[in-house]
Amino acid sequence: MRDLVFRNLTSENRKRKILSSAEIFDKAGIRTTVRRHFIYIVKEVTEETIQRQSPELSIVKQRNTKQKAEKFFCRLKGSVYAISNGRLYLVTFMHSLKIMLQSIPEQMMKYT
Repeated sequence: MRDLVFRNLTSENRKRKILSSAEIFDKAGIRTTVRRHFIYIVKEVTEETIQRQSPELSIVKQRNTKQKAEKFFCRLKGSVYAISNGRLYLVTFMHSLKIMLQSIPEQMMKYT
């Protein structure tokens, strides 16, 4: 069994976009859930307001042997300056990835 869900949301003025996907599948007695989110926001700025921002990266990994589950989470935040038609823009983005692995009980495996 494999379930896929995609979302693509764009604001009316096209300055914010959210892309997300979720994938759930069962294989060899393990249910794997993968969720991805990509978000970006575009703002027009002036040269006087330019600030240097450092990117952020966070990674979390958890293992629970009693519940037979593992989780992995990764998030990246950052920004980029871009010039289009002589105008300066700040593009701020956030990408995240969440992976969950969980053991499927024997009774549930018969029905999948």
